[in-house]
Amino acid sequence: MQRRTFMTGVAASVALPTLRAQQLGLPNGPIRIVVGFAPGGGTDALARVMAQKLGPVWDRQVIVENKAGASGMIAAEYVAKQPSDGSTLLMAHINSHALAPAMGMRMGYSPDRDFAPIMLVGVTPNLLICNEQQPAKTVKDLVDLCRKNPGKISFGSAGSGSAQHLALEMFKLRAKVDAIHVPYKGSGPMLTDLIGGQIQYSFDTMTAATPHVKSGKAIPIAQTRLKRAKSYPNVPTMAESGFPGFEATTWYGLVGPGKLPTPLAQRMNEDMNKVFAMADVQEKFEQFGAEDGGGSREKFAQFMTSELKTWTKVVKEAGVKAEG
Repeated sequence: MQRRTFMTGVAASVALPTLRAQQLGLPNGPIRIVVGFAPGGGTDALARVMAQKLGPVWDRQVIVENKAGASGMIAAEYVAKQPSDGSTLLMAHINSHALAPAMGMRMGYSPDRDFAPIMLVGVTPNLLICNEQQPAKTVKDLVDLCRKNPGKISFGSAGSGSAQHLALEMFKLRAKVDAIHVPYKGSGPMLTDLIGGQIQYSFDTMTAATPHVKSGKAIPIAQTRLKRAKSYPNVPTMAESGFPGFEATTWYGLVGPGKLPTPLAQRMNEDMNKVFAMADVQEKFEQFGAEDGGGSREKFAQFMTSELKTWTKVVKEAGVKAEG
């Protein structure tokens, strides 16, 4: 009798995750988190941290799928057209949900109508970085270098119209310099070329740049939030380097297709917040400079609306246009 009770308890405990998943209305198969950039970039890194932890919570295989191109818009358009059953999520990004619409780029989706916000994952500075061979390793020296070599110093980005591209354009306007913009299909391939010396500088995401900074292959010059990130206490901000008010961040958040049922979206938010509160997850995010994540679905929706307004104003005032 005792053995039967024990076995019944074990069976019940094993069944709980599956039962809970069924109650949530989760799909029977794997759940995909689609990333709009190549493997090795910041968006990809954070998505993989979340996927690894969400799998056991949902009792489902959670897969990261990369659909690189058009600064994240290809992935966003793809997810917008997927079934709203929770089987396909998007790691939304400042590029696809703020910069592209701010720049009036042709998109096959509406950032607000075609997506259901789930949770803000994090906000990071961009890091102004270079490879070891570059002579200018301070903001002042870089400005002098660009002025002495107009139109010759190269800056890579994750794509035309990307957060890195807009940070560069802001720098060019504020410093009154000319430089070459070299777009890539994500931070991963761009960083490979930066380290290899094919390009010289980049305002890359702190998330993507951090492993290369730690290995000594990329040199951090400045960061682009008004406050220094906890993980980079010794790297000055652009504001501290002679450019007051200079702020150009990158942010990430999980969204589903627009008709994702509200109860399912809300429960996903609760589960993601539990994952986000785990000590090892917080440690990894801090290493990448990703801060201020978590919170309600409403907080994320309001944040995206605010970002779109901010960058629409910047693009208009600066007259920035996407290349290609």
